[in-house]
Amino acid sequence: MATIRKRGDKWQVQIRRKGQGALSRSFHVLKDAQEWARHIERLADRGDLPADPAALRGVTLGQLVERYRDTVSARKRTHEAERFALNAFLRHPICCRPVSDITTAHFAAYRDERLKCIKPASVKRALVPIHNLYEVARTEWDLPIRENPLSKLKFGDSDQRRERRLRPGEHEALIEAAKLTRNKLILPIVTLALETAMRRGEILAIRNQHISLDKRTLLIPESKNGRARTIPLSIPATELLSRHLYEGRLFLLTANAFRLAWQRLTKRAGITDLHFHDLRHEAISRLFEKGLSVPEVALISGHRDLRMLLRYTHPMSESILKKLDTDATQSAK
Repeated sequence: MATIRKRGDKWQVQIRRKGQGALSRSFHVLKDAQEWARHIERLADRGDLPADPAALRGVTLGQLVERYRDTVSARKRTHEAERFALNAFLRHPICCRPVSDITTAHFAAYRDERLKCIKPASVKRALVPIHNLYEVARTEWDLPIRENPLSKLKFGDSDQRRERRLRPGEHEALIEAAKLTRNKLILPIVTLALETAMRRGEILAIRNQHISLDKRTLLIPESKNGRARTIPLSIPATELLSRHLYEGRLFLLTANAFRLAWQRLTKRAGITDLHFHDLRHEAISRLFEKGLSVPEVALISGHRDLRMLLRYTHPMSESILKKLDTDATQSAK
């Protein structure tokens, strides 16, 4: 509510709202004071008044990160990886600052510092949960945060998507190296990735009850986008899974154990700059080269936005040259 009172030869207006700092202003004319009071109250009703800094001075960013880590992030499917990233972020001095003092400039300084060590895409990925933290704090925790300081933060070229495919001889080198490893699960995992375009986490989560050998299908109960999907299996994938059926998970490996095994495998194969996720890119590209349509590939890969699949529709240059030569030959006839 607005309070208007005469102080000497001026009219003083004071407005108080819960969660907002007191606003006051003096006018020589009563009508001006009343109009300003109505204007501020309309802003308050719309939630457009600036937040009261005093309500955030006693809360550090680190306290919010810990609360987010232990309540919101803990419910996510990717909570283990996110917990690791948040714990690393908590060690940075920015987490000691009161939330009321932190601006986009502070996160820009953090970004520039991290860019000296890692790529823009990695910095952006590390700050995604912090961005979400601010949104949760505003909408669910009832903290008077007017604007998310990460909303305006730029990361330069945002198109950092990898286009890595297997080069000539690398597939064979991977298979031969996998045959020599002591862990006999590595070879079927690599083969299955190339046959199904599944992600690492999806492969490691496969259970016996997810497989239908008669229908040649595999159920993925939970994917990256949170939705289940059932994918058709190629003959090699069906035969591979039939040899590994037993109760529980088929591949008893943790994500970290497989990550280390992959590093040893690529080193043994003499292959550099090849991520396991690149096999998904390779597999999807091969599906297009076999002649599958975009909806058919999306059924297998799980992409909900079909536009995302356009980056996979680039066949190898040899295939393009073959088509170009075919057209040229037909024209000559």
